[in-house]
Amino acid sequence: MEELLRAYLPIIIFLGIAVGLGIVLLLSAIIIAVRHPDAEKVSAYECGFNAFDDARMKFDVRFYLVAILFIIFDLEVAFLFPWAVAFGDISMTAFWSMMVFLSVLTVGFAYEWKKGALEWE
Repeated sequence: MEELLRAYLPIIIFLGIAVGLGIVLLLSAIIIAVRHPDAEKVSAYECGFNAFDDARMKFDVRFYLVAILFIIFDLEVAFLFPWAVAFGDISMTAFWSMMVFLSVLTVGFAYEWKKGALEWE
């Protein structure tokens, strides 16, 4: 039993510190937080319009564009991490495949930037 406790003691200490830090941060946020924020800050905001407007109102396509751009570059990072971890063991084919992938994404990013898709008016 003592050997088992000795093996799991660092995990128990880590969990205790994590829970303690979480409680301290939550309590400090409650103590320090602003009690009377302005009406604009507490208003409901989602997708650029009030939540209780007409469902058939025109919707700005820029919200979809930003979401699609986020998904594209999020996937890029999801592909880059395993590639970077295995970088020492990959072949030249894998290296150049990733270079083609990154160049296609870079060209797409430059195109979106040139078209003004990243500009918010």
